[in-house]
Amino acid sequence: MVLIRAYELRDRDVVLNIMQENIPAYFAQDEKEDLKYYLDFEMQQFFVLEVENRVVACSGITVEPEEHRAVICWDMVLPAEQGKGYGKKLLEHRIAILKELKTIDRIIVRTSQRTYLFYQKNGFVLNQIVKDYWAKDFDLYSMELLS
Repeated sequence: MVLIRAYELRDRDVVLNIMQENIPAYFAQDEKEDLKYYLDFEMQQFFVLEVENRVVACSGITVEPEEHRAVICWDMVLPAEQGKGYGKKLLEHRIAILKELKTIDRIIVRTSQRTYLFYQKNGFVLNQIVKDYWAKDFDLYSMELLS
């Protein structure tokens, strides 16, 4: 059984482990500290996806009301669980939440060259590329969801 639920403090170590499992394939090592800071101080909405009561994926939302936009962020799936549709389920879950917010005109994601095709397949278009933005060899791919 697959369940998406709100992140709880007890999930912190599991989430950090999911990230560690995705270094260096999808994240630079330095980004782990960024995730810790996000979870401890900046998190607005964050979700975990459980399969058989085991957290295998996670992701977040940051709403920027002054910009009338929301940011899809920190998408991660355990490598052994990738390709099973869990990332797509989390993305669809967050998009559904955000489409209910009348103050949000745009949904964006800031990702890298290593994952931008996933977002492209799910309706996002590329707006900008910034070389070595996240870390060396981790470029920023700024994308926006087409309505």
